[in-house]
Amino acid sequence: MLTLPVHSRYLDIAGKIRERIEAGEWEPGARLPRLDDFAVEYGANRDTVGRAIAALETEGYVWAVQGRGIAVRHGTMRPRRPRGDLVKRNEQSTGYSFPSASSQEVWIRHGEAINEPARLDNPRLAKLLGVEPGSRVLRRFRVTGPASEAPFQINTSWIHPRVADIVSDVDANPAAGEWLYRIEKAGHWPIQWMEIHRARMPRKDEAGLLEIPTSLPVLEIVRVGTSGSDGKPVEVTEYVVASDRVETVHVLRRDAGAQVPWPDESDSEVRA
Repeated sequence: MLTLPVHSRYLDIAGKIRERIEAGEWEPGARLPRLDDFAVEYGANRDTVGRAIAALETEGYVWAVQGRGIAVRHGTMRPRRPRGDLVKRNEQSTGYSFPSASSQEVWIRHGEAINEPARLDNPRLAKLLGVEPGSRVLRRFRVTGPASEAPFQINTSWIHPRVADIVSDVDANPAAGEWLYRIEKAGHWPIQWMEIHRARMPRKDEAGLLEIPTSLPVLEIVRVGTSGSDGKPVEVTEYVVASDRVETVHVLRRDAGAQVPWPDESDSEVRA
């Protein structure tokens, strides 16, 4: 039997596992066998199998999540979701659909939802909310996403103390942002929003909640909501989304000085 060189043996194993995934041997989201089991099956050492899995991870077929094993990603990923800048009234219930969501689809919660006071230790978020780092403010926390899909995003909202009492009794998992509706109804209509986007690496806890490896960057979107009555912050919401799930779309506008066509070179020569 032909023995493949070590440097290509792992690619051969990766190809065999890839074929089995594409053939549907493992359902999307299913856990693959352990590295030791693959090593026995393919007559290879554990390190070689590990390199094969790493190659498949790079291709997006699997994700090796610490403490959860190797999960099949092939077939679970939706096309990247364009994220524009339009906030809509939600068609399912009271509240709003922000750019990452479509008003036509139902999103679900993954795991526990939280609505209770907590320390806001992040100095960046505290500054955006207009409070001192370490202040206790109302915190709303959820992991959400479209039904039948892997977790899409981590939502953490920090509510300014001056409006916290208005929404302190709201269900931790209301549909479509009822808490924002309540704040507006209490005299802050219309809330105006600004978003700050940046790419970063996920924390270990974030990677676990999104079921991604810590090596996959995330898109962090910080939304700052300001009162329509006094222009001061009432809430800051941080979204954390796996970078392979979303893309942002920006329509560029021309400055007033760029509205007129460039002069034709032949016209310039005639004038000369």
